[in-house]
Amino acid sequence: MARPTTKPDLLKAANGEFEKMWELIDSMTADEQKAAFDFGNAFAGKEAHWERDKNLRDVLVHLYEWHQLLLDWVESNQKGEQKPFLPAPYNWRSYGQMNVGFWEKHQGTSLHDAKEMVKESHETIIKLINHFSNDELFSKGIFPWAGTNTVGSYCVSTTASHYGWAMKKIKAHKKTYKC
Repeated sequence: MARPTTKPDLLKAANGEFEKMWELIDSMTADEQKAAFDFGNAFAGKEAHWERDKNLRDVLVHLYEWHQLLLDWVESNQKGEQKPFLPAPYNWRSYGQMNVGFWEKHQGTSLHDAKEMVKESHETIIKLINHFSNDELFSKGIFPWAGTNTVGSYCVSTTASHYGWAMKKIKAHKKTYKC
């Protein structure tokens, strides 16, 4: 699927990928959902998230925290409080450390709670997207606080693209899961 560049396509992609992700999760047994990821050496030396996320809960809370980044960024800037997308002290080179912080923060979060949190935050993101016009989402320069990007591009990244990332990890877990 091409990266969405219109509001209808964004909504379709965000909801469609979210539904596919839940179909994948629902296809897993309770034991599979609770089991630790064991990818062996398949992803050694690859992106840090292959070692960071140890189970389905970790993947879901990661999605939830990125939803919160988007929601906080938009809300703060709309209120006139200038805020970058990534909170200080992080930037696009160091955000991996932020992700580790999210992981640490949620080690006491249950799988059940993680599921509920990401479902609720997805719905809140969809409401946010619906609040904006197509131009507000995908025209550059509408919101100075979005910099050289569009609000829509951030929405795509934190929804459809991130759900695709999550499904890749979940599928890898399903392939390597041993009862």
